[in-house]
Amino acid sequence: MNWITKIIKAGEKIKTAIHKRATKEDLANSDWTSCCKGPILKKDLEENLWVCPDCNKHHRITPKQRFDIFFGKNNYEVFKTPIPKDDPLNWTDSKSYKDRLKSARKKTGMDCGMMVVSGSINNIKVTAIASDFEFLGASMAAAEGEAFLYGIQHAIENKTPFICFSSGGGMRMMESLISLSQMTRTTMAINELKRNNLPYLVCLTDPTAGGITASYAMLGDLNIAESDHALIAFAGARVIEGTVKESLPENFQRSSYVQKTGFVDLILDRKDLQEKFGILISILLNKNPAISTEENETSENSQPLSKAAS
Repeated sequence: MNWITKIIKAGEKIKTAIHKRATKEDLANSDWTSCCKGPILKKDLEENLWVCPDCNKHHRITPKQRFDIFFGKNNYEVFKTPIPKDDPLNWTDSKSYKDRLKSARKKTGMDCGMMVVSGSINNIKVTAIASDFEFLGASMAAAEGEAFLYGIQHAIENKTPFICFSSGGGMRMMESLISLSQMTRTTMAINELKRNNLPYLVCLTDPTAGGITASYAMLGDLNIAESDHALIAFAGARVIEGTVKESLPENFQRSSYVQKTGFVDLILDRKDLQEKFGILISILLNKNPAISTEENETSENSQPLSKAAS
């Protein structure tokens, strides 16, 4: 008997015995994560707003982390939004939909995949909503639709601009047509917001795809991408390539390419979002716009923002 057979239990594979792979739970609880140059401390990444200092990759963040960055730590009010009945279609695949919802809620601490808040930027009150990709891939279902409509209604009643941080892969298959109907509901809600002459700004984060792109994520008065490498798409690249039978351009469906085709107005890094959104909202509401009274023209740094807002 050699040393290998001594350490391997009956029926255990050699690779598993020599090196057991970390579970998702192990990775989540670790102090480390990985990026372009290998392991990096989560603490160091957090200090840089969860952006890699070497490759500028914008790592996915939770709604709470996002609003802490955008408004200041805990400097905003979180709303409790309506939650419809779970699993209206009694969906079951490898596990029940109710169990998936239970796991997602335990993992994220959220009742649904969207968080609605009220806060201030540039001394202007705004209503904002953000999705959590850890909640079933930030997919859209009835509860998320209710959260979105709640946010829009709050914005209309309080006459505030509405900011949406979009994320997710589309509509949630476990709710079938109920989920798909949220595309129409959110679109109608946005139209009502615009009828009240209130700005609707969308920050497209990585990834924004599917029915989310086909509805509320592309209806902003301004569509702003977070980083130049955010995935912004409808159908997947491989599906498109297989359909058109041609190779796709470099960086296809990345924000830098999508901007060239006219679907994105601006690309901003995470560290610049608060300042630039504040300027844009000021311009749209005609409140303290970044205009030089002496020269009666926008400053050099604000010219791209004024052009986007015009």
